[in-house]
Amino acid sequence: MQDKYNHTEVERAAHAHWNASDAYRVAEDAARPKFYACSMLPYPSGKLHMGHVRNYTINDMLTRSLRMKGYNVLMPMGWDAFGLPAENAALKNGVPPARWTYENIAYMKQQMQAMGLAIDWSREVATCDPDYYKWNQWLFLKMLERGIAYRKTQVVNWDPVDQTVLANEQVIDGKGWRTGAPVEKREIPGYYLKITDYAQELLDHVQIGNEKATLNGWPDKVRLMQENWIGKSSGVRFAFTHDIEGADGKPIQDGRLYVFTTRADTIMGVTFCAVAPEHPLAQHAAAGNPRLAAFIEECKKGGTTEAELALKEKEGMPTGLFVTHPLTGEQIEVWVGNYVLISYGDGAVMGVPAHDERDFAFALKYDLPITQVILVDGETFDDQRWQDWYADKERGVTINSDNFSGLGHQDAVAAVAHALAAKGLGELKTTWRLRDWGISRQRYWGTPIPIIHCEDCGPQPVPEKDLPVVLPQDLVPDGSGNPLVKSEAFHAGVTCPCCGKSARRETDTMDTFVDSSWYFMRYCDARNGEKMVAEGADYWMPMDQYIGGIEHAILHLLYARFWTKVMRDLGLVKVDEPFTRLLTQGMVLNHIYSRRTAKGAKDYFWPHDVEHVLGDDGKIVGARLKNPAESGDGLLPAGTPIDYEGVGTMSKSKNNGVDPQHLIEKYGADTARLYTMFTAPPELTLEWNDAAVEGSYRFLRRVWNFGVKLSAIDKEAALKSVAGATSLKDVEFGKEARALRLEIHTVLKQVDYDYQRMQYNTVVSGAMKMINALEDFKAMDGAGAQVALIEGFGILLRVLYPATPHITHVLWQGLGYAGALGDLLDAAWPQADPQALVQDELELMLQVNGKLRGAIRVAATADKASIEQAALASPDLHKFAEGRAPKKIVIVPGRLVNVVL
Repeated sequence: MQDKYNHTEVERAAHAHWNASDAYRVAEDAARPKFYACSMLPYPSGKLHMGHVRNYTINDMLTRSLRMKGYNVLMPMGWDAFGLPAENAALKNGVPPARWTYENIAYMKQQMQAMGLAIDWSREVATCDPDYYKWNQWLFLKMLERGIAYRKTQVVNWDPVDQTVLANEQVIDGKGWRTGAPVEKREIPGYYLKITDYAQELLDHVQIGNEKATLNGWPDKVRLMQENWIGKSSGVRFAFTHDIEGADGKPIQDGRLYVFTTRADTIMGVTFCAVAPEHPLAQHAAAGNPRLAAFIEECKKGGTTEAELALKEKEGMPTGLFVTHPLTGEQIEVWVGNYVLISYGDGAVMGVPAHDERDFAFALKYDLPITQVILVDGETFDDQRWQDWYADKERGVTINSDNFSGLGHQDAVAAVAHALAAKGLGELKTTWRLRDWGISRQRYWGTPIPIIHCEDCGPQPVPEKDLPVVLPQDLVPDGSGNPLVKSEAFHAGVTCPCCGKSARRETDTMDTFVDSSWYFMRYCDARNGEKMVAEGADYWMPMDQYIGGIEHAILHLLYARFWTKVMRDLGLVKVDEPFTRLLTQGMVLNHIYSRRTAKGAKDYFWPHDVEHVLGDDGKIVGARLKNPAESGDGLLPAGTPIDYEGVGTMSKSKNNGVDPQHLIEKYGADTARLYTMFTAPPELTLEWNDAAVEGSYRFLRRVWNFGVKLSAIDKEAALKSVAGATSLKDVEFGKEARALRLEIHTVLKQVDYDYQRMQYNTVVSGAMKMINALEDFKAMDGAGAQVALIEGFGILLRVLYPATPHITHVLWQGLGYAGALGDLLDAAWPQADPQALVQDELELMLQVNGKLRGAIRVAATADKASIEQAALASPDLHKFAEGRAPKKIVIVPGRLVNVVL
């Protein structure tokens, strides 16, 4: 062994050993308990970031520790390789997305391997590989056969300059991200998946308190997010009647404007109705009203989601049309509202300003009537100021509601629903916030939708024998729309499978959430060319532990759950839910420094170029450059004041990321891994600290140096004892050795518990306590001392190994543990020895009149009289008693003695 810790050589040696034995290849084994642990599929963006390092190290620690405990553990990896970033890079660099993607995959895989992750690379998948997305297409066709997939028109964001559909995140202030052109809303045909058919089951399995819930291993906050997104609501759907005629001379929508409400108890407070800009009544009114038509066109610009509209200022315009209140017969004015979505419910809402905060603000803005119909005892209504009690269902009682006055919420809803049903204008109804999943994307770099369009036969599914429909990999987007539309090679030779005439392929590709909805199944049978999944999925699924960011808590997890249920119903898998347990790891944060340029833009600066300015209290009050740095105003000299924005998520755009590759080269992968595990519990955010990284490196040097110290002594007999060739019961341990074993095994017991609950920060703390105890141990003479030392360091190496596998592997090999206990990869997990936990002495806190004044040591078997005698003889007691005689001695067994004077 080398005297000094050289992380580069240590990690090279460990990798060579693991590669030579193909250490991480995993096969199904019915003789051992299985455990499937998986991190969320990464996007091949080009480089790993520290969030990746943290995520994968959590997974790796779990994998390695469970393998040592006898589990057959699978830790696979792949690439979420389709998507818009690759197209954006192609636009910028003029290279095909495929080239950019595969180059990034190669580099990121190399980085992962440098981290020493226990990944079974034989199961690697890339979602842009035809062998993978063939099964996206195959299952889509099966869904089409079952009616789970279907075609309908959809409202999209359309960039009129680029002639392409934009994702919601590509619409900035109502304009296209690249062209700056005002975005239009258009209705175009697309394919949908009936996730709503599974809404109840999706809710039942995740809902907290539901007796059918099976996802009790998920964080409550994620379960609640899913529940809210599914959004089951019970209420009343009813109609406002009208006689407004369309161009055909017939009442529009049969003379009924339908709305849904969960607050039917407030129906007597309706003072207006609002419809979506695309609603037939809005379109009818706009035909003779240029100002309204212009307003509707303006509403069509921007995003198409409920979340986006929630952030917009609520605006509206009257249509000049009126509908009839179903119970009072009053005429209710119809408005167009920019906050009403045509895709939600009936595209219309009833306006009750007095008891809905959004309607209240809208009514104040446009001077609409506000009529109170709910009363809470002790509260005073003010139609100029919103108060939360206005919407209180629990305490509210109806007023100003004719026959419905004086009722509580549920009774009022039931009475109103009965009255509406008697008129044939309404009924109790359950609705869902969840909408069917639109998977069509008018973009190139994705799974081709396997449909052929024939002028005579319409859209036809591609025959199964012709799958996969292969995506050309040599196209380069130029910003003028989907290049598949213009690719003759993509369309060449296509004939209609129904009539045989010349036809064209569908040029839409699938939403990339499709790719990530089942990759974890494919890992189980990654090389199977005949089946989407096979026997491997029967063995490995459901996944035992899923690890990923909270940002994927809704859509990815929801779509993966839906996809699994569809595969189950098609007989492909036998599980109802894909993920038994879920851990959402915290983000990695770093300081953010910026400065406004003369033109108003914002420059960001790397932390290594900046120094803090501290106030008198030692807190950060600002920052300045400690090195010259480039900016929009040119080269800024050292000392230039800049703004300190606090800490935030590491981001390339804010120049506050830390390159794992640089960290690995400077300190080694083990230091990077150890730091991310030690600094914070896995589920909490981690604030970057360069000094703490140095501290992690120093700790590993201490471990190495202690190993070097042990290498100088004869360990053969001690290793035999530790390996069980000679019973530890026959070893004579002196007082110091017994104290060392007590400390090591006490910490081991806690560490083992921490591993079970995945609290890896305290695992590392335990390892640090162990090295402290080992370094403090001075009794090197005698067989018992050597056995205690060799046993203790062997426990430390095994405890530390899942976090820092390289250094522990090399020390394990170099010190002879491998010969005695086997390769560290599969060495048995250490067990706390009950005999070692038996204490010879106890340390009891000594209190005088209830205040801590010192400590006493007594035999572990000491009786009450012996403890009292030791307390009375304590110098600490004599110091504080000042000659006073004790009145009483109180003993708390195993903890303290309190002498009352």
